[in-house]
Amino acid sequence: MTTEPTDPFVLARELLEQRQTTEPTDATAMTLATADASGRPSARMVLLKGIDDRGFVFFTNYGSRKAAELEANPFAALCIHWAKAAEQIRVEGRVERVTEAESDAYFATRPRGSQIGAWASRQSAPLPSREQLIERVREIEARFEGRPVPRPEFWGGYRVVPERIEIWRGQESRLHDRVVYHRDGDGWRVERLYP
Repeated sequence: MTTEPTDPFVLARELLEQRQTTEPTDATAMTLATADASGRPSARMVLLKGIDDRGFVFFTNYGSRKAAELEANPFAALCIHWAKAAEQIRVEGRVERVTEAESDAYFATRPRGSQIGAWASRQSAPLPSREQLIERVREIEARFEGRPVPRPEFWGGYRVVPERIEIWRGQESRLHDRVVYHRDGDGWRVERLYP
């Protein structure tokens, strides 16, 4: 029987590093599932921007639908699926905002066009026409011409702090290998699941 690492964050970082060189599309793409205050779920693709010893980090507009749902019901599930490798990482836990310093640091690494886009988009709000968005982009480009684009106050990161992490590896005859890490105080309890 395979012995699994006792720290799922170490394993998740190793897998992500491996998949960034083998997956044909963006290996950081993941499904984020949230639910509103009444429990109605929604899911969408976002990009994983970090795994640290506290959790899994992504960024968004704090006015978006996902952010509103996270503020009303601060729990989420993530699924990172690497089709070529037949692997998944499934994460469930509470959600917290990252610090402003963390958001500032990540925002500074984004391409300028993405920084401008963060200012121009009223994410999830109705958009009367594509032309209106393009005009907003032009206005923001003019506002910050010749200088760095600061992070908007309405944009930043969230961290999913896991209570459960499952590593799923596809196997022949659908006899998949499933290992689950359950938060247990300051450590983790590990168990294997039937496929």
